[in-house]
Amino acid sequence: MDPIIIPTRGFSSKAAAALQSDTAFTEIAKGLIGRDLCSIADLSAEELAAILELAHAVKEQPEDFRHALDAKQMVMFFEKASLRTRLTFEAAMNTVGGNAIFVDQTKQPLGERESIPDVARNLERWMNIIVLRTFAHETVTEMAANSSVPVINALSDLEHPCQAIADFMTLEERFGALAGLKFTYVGDGNNVCHSLMLAAALLGVHMTVATPKGFEPNLDVIHKAIELAEQTGGTITLTHDPVKAATDADAIYTDVCTSMGQEHEATKRTPIFAPFQVNESLMSNARESAVFMHCLPAHRGQEVTDAVLDSNQSVVFDQAENRMHAQKAIALMLLGGAKRLPKNKVRR
Repeated sequence: MDPIIIPTRGFSSKAAAALQSDTAFTEIAKGLIGRDLCSIADLSAEELAAILELAHAVKEQPEDFRHALDAKQMVMFFEKASLRTRLTFEAAMNTVGGNAIFVDQTKQPLGERESIPDVARNLERWMNIIVLRTFAHETVTEMAANSSVPVINALSDLEHPCQAIADFMTLEERFGALAGLKFTYVGDGNNVCHSLMLAAALLGVHMTVATPKGFEPNLDVIHKAIELAEQTGGTITLTHDPVKAATDADAIYTDVCTSMGQEHEATKRTPIFAPFQVNESLMSNARESAVFMHCLPAHRGQEVTDAVLDSNQSVVFDQAENRMHAQKAIALMLLGGAKRLPKNKVRR
């Protein structure tokens, strides 16, 4: 497969300009109240920029949001195991005055005991927001279609939007403005990759995705990312050459080769993904200031080596921490608890 390169059209300052005034931020925040976050593509460039700004604010000044969502109820239905997603959502909600209720669905997928529309019609009478971690993306979209309260995708087989928002928050902490950043993803073209592509496109980032043949991202997601990148001046490049992808990168990101639900493919996938391991040799092609990223959990010695994961270049635990702040910002936006802090109170 020859590389597919989407040409740069010059960075649009539209998203940044939209956040220059408090009034503009307030209007964007009002527009997000009651909305769902099933996909990064549900957001505009301005909305994503506002969520990121709020995420930095709640990280720097958490006390200003202690009671922003007093008495609000969040329910979390998880069909998959979780460490970071569950704890960061619970901590996020609890520290803004709300309450998070966890429902373990690992033994019985949503929709099996009771139809999803019926579940949604119950939940909307008790809860203020619904968080789903599912196998099928359709479970998330069906719940959203049948519920009058916001639904957040905490991971599906198609996307992981909350992860991507935390990841680009982490990159903003390291690099500042992200327009023009060279961001490389190496590995499986999976749900994490999809959300990263869409977020990168909205932010004007130059993203390269290097996958083995047959493991490219979803074609619809590719097309959507291209469409968004054309509006912001970002670029999307697809290749099967990890070294080319890593060359001069500001950040190199990888994920597990075998996602949850694909365990039966592990033996087949291992040799296919071996050339795509992020090791010291691959990282040496990136810029000296480059960072290494991973959504975790990592399979040490498979998609990444200990030497890279534990290196000074690694920001994986910053990403994990920022899940809480990003998800707090998302909940605040969707439930009407967002506010803009004075610029001198927030370090960016």
